[in-house]
Amino acid sequence: MEAADAALPAADLLPVGPKANIPYRIVRLIAVPLMRMAFDIEVHGAENIPKKRGPNYIVIGNHLNWPDEFLLLLLFPIEPRLHFLADPTLLVTRKFQWFVVRHSGGYVPVVKSRHSDRRLYEHVDRCLEIGGAIAIFPEGQYGPAEGELVPFHRGFAHFAIKACVPVVPVGLSGTKDVWFRKKLRVFVGAPIPAAGQDPVTLTDLAYQRMRELVPRYTEPGGPKLLRRYLTHLF
Repeated sequence: MEAADAALPAADLLPVGPKANIPYRIVRLIAVPLMRMAFDIEVHGAENIPKKRGPNYIVIGNHLNWPDEFLLLLLFPIEPRLHFLADPTLLVTRKFQWFVVRHSGGYVPVVKSRHSDRRLYEHVDRCLEIGGAIAIFPEGQYGPAEGELVPFHRGFAHFAIKACVPVVPVGLSGTKDVWFRKKLRVFVGAPIPAAGQDPVTLTDLAYQRMRELVPRYTEPGGPKLLRRYLTHLF
């Protein structure tokens, strides 16, 4: 296990910053229309989405499946550039996806066995310091079911307080199992200021906000075209 973890990418492998590079712009240019074509995306609280080229922030969301990242990329502005903190263990085994990420960036590898990874903390701090935005799924894993949350890790709160940037909570619904033209619902909450907060209080407040945002889920009826394929696409 240690040897396998040692082969995983370092947290600071990819550059960070507020500007979107050309490969990233191309990925968005392709991915956004495909997402809109494949799914019926319903957005609530669009007025809470930060403005393009405005002050940076940390966005947090509940995590159910692969569409979650793409929904955030689709809805949040191209700049300041959004950087996802995520476990690279599975990603590096998928050559095409890893190739795209290596060249487009916007990804900070988080290897769970590397406890108190100084390079990770410094890289995220640097990203926020120079104006980049961060996306974190604070549950640290896929949620057990639609409409349910597991307790949050506090990492996002530490980063937000140190950089004095707001936390934007996003509730996601419908992404656990997906099929062609399924309705995916996104609930963007009002930004939570980090100033004057401590990590425990900010984490608890963000968790409560998320509980308010994530709705009770009812399985839609009707045909479920490409369900198995799309659910396990990434």
